[in-house]
Amino acid sequence: MTFKTLVASTATAIALASAAFAMNPTVGGAPMLEERNIIENAVNSPIHTTLVAAVQAADLVETLQGEGPFTVFAPVNDAFAELPAGTVETLLKPENKAMLQKVLTAHVVAGDWSAADIIAAANASPDGFYHFNAVSGDALSAKVVGGDLFIFDESGNAGKVTVADVDQSNGVIHVVNAVLVPK
Repeated sequence: MTFKTLVASTATAIALASAAFAMNPTVGGAPMLEERNIIENAVNSPIHTTLVAAVQAADLVETLQGEGPFTVFAPVNDAFAELPAGTVETLLKPENKAMLQKVLTAHVVAGDWSAADIIAAANASPDGFYHFNAVSGDALSAKVVGGDLFIFDESGNAGKVTVADVDQSNGVIHVVNAVLVPK
């Protein structure tokens, strides 16, 4: 191998590594494509089937396919399973659609907020919390604890961001391990 070939091979390897870092993270092993919208990616995530079913039952599919931008804190299936027995089933009933919409929109923030933006806002705050509102009108707070980003609902329940910055054509998803419950 000549020096020129070695340099070319190294440059190619660096370029491929850089491209790999620029790609969206996978969610539940599924690729999340930046050119797809929030719904188009969510339906491919095997760890968000409960969330997708809830979004469909709440008639929020069209909204979350809209232009946005939206920041979505997307609870995984296990987060919904941690709710008291019967909660999900009750919320999915047609007569509880307004309540389900409120719960789901408590996970959505207007704008495209990266984890770095949220962390910077929290770190700049005197109390270490960044306070903001979901599109439902409910208060959310963000705090960095032990190097991890947590999102708190109005009751003080926290969801840890387990996968951050999953870019979408109409915003960003941050995967969380808890359901944020509005008051």
